[in-house]
Amino acid sequence: MNSRTMRRAGLSIAVAAALTGLAACGSGDSGGSSDKADGGDGKKGGINLSPIAALRTVEKSTDKADTARIDGSTTMGSVTAMDMKGVMGWSDGITGNVTVTFTGGSQAQQMRQLGQTKLDYRYLKNGFYANMGDKFAEQAGGGKHWLEYDYDTLAELSGAAGEAFQDQMQNTTPNQSVKMLLASGDVKRVGEENVRGTTATHYSGKVDVADFTAKSADLDKDQMSELKKQFDQVGMDTETIDIWVDGDDLLVKKIEKADTKNGPFSQTAYYSDYGTPLSVEKPPASDTMSFKDLLNKQSAM
Repeated sequence: MNSRTMRRAGLSIAVAAALTGLAACGSGDSGGSSDKADGGDGKKGGINLSPIAALRTVEKSTDKADTARIDGSTTMGSVTAMDMKGVMGWSDGITGNVTVTFTGGSQAQQMRQLGQTKLDYRYLKNGFYANMGDKFAEQAGGGKHWLEYDYDTLAELSGAAGEAFQDQMQNTTPNQSVKMLLASGDVKRVGEENVRGTTATHYSGKVDVADFTAKSADLDKDQMSELKKQFDQVGMDTETIDIWVDGDDLLVKKIEKADTKNGPFSQTAYYSDYGTPLSVEKPPASDTMSFKDLLNKQSAM
């Protein structure tokens, strides 16, 4: 396993963890909402509510729930296709235990070189861990199975985008897709639909991704400029967001879609068992290597 392969695989694992975490936490915190809305009214208890008023209730209800079970999938052109299952919490930063299965794209090929296409992730307040398996431990990990990715290191490696990601992973909750719709000024109530046996209300809208992320991460002028350049390089301008809300004002499904230079991006996530118990254990230090140490080791080699 050469150093270039290992570096690429390590970065792919970080990207997968980011996409998985953002399925749980959404895409940022608005700090404020627009009162604009298109389309029909929402309904609650026989009372007509505007989409904005209805979503503000959903935002509060989901925020208070603290934990939920997540089941979803993500695709991005030829880069990745993956499924994810687990439990995530957001009472004090994003925490959780999630299993990711790479099903296609270049990431799946890289994972096969590591001897496995299914990884267990553990999310803690200041970073996340990925269990890389026996082949990694033997060939690159010095006998250690877990790779540690702390958010400070990822922020250093990724510039403004890293700063924004760090803020999202440490400070946001699953209702952020709701907040994005509230801030977009382009939200409408589509109607009632069935989501895995539950009657849910469907809302939809479009969001300027770079502008929203820059505002939510509280970046300075130079960082905002750099972030917009990075979004331009990816080719992502706007996201279409669809959410489904149950009778308890809780998010039960989310779909985000966008066009990128790597191909279409699509992420679907289902939420259930709000309030389910969650305990996340930090992997033992004796079986853990930091991603930064791995990069330094591969560079030396």
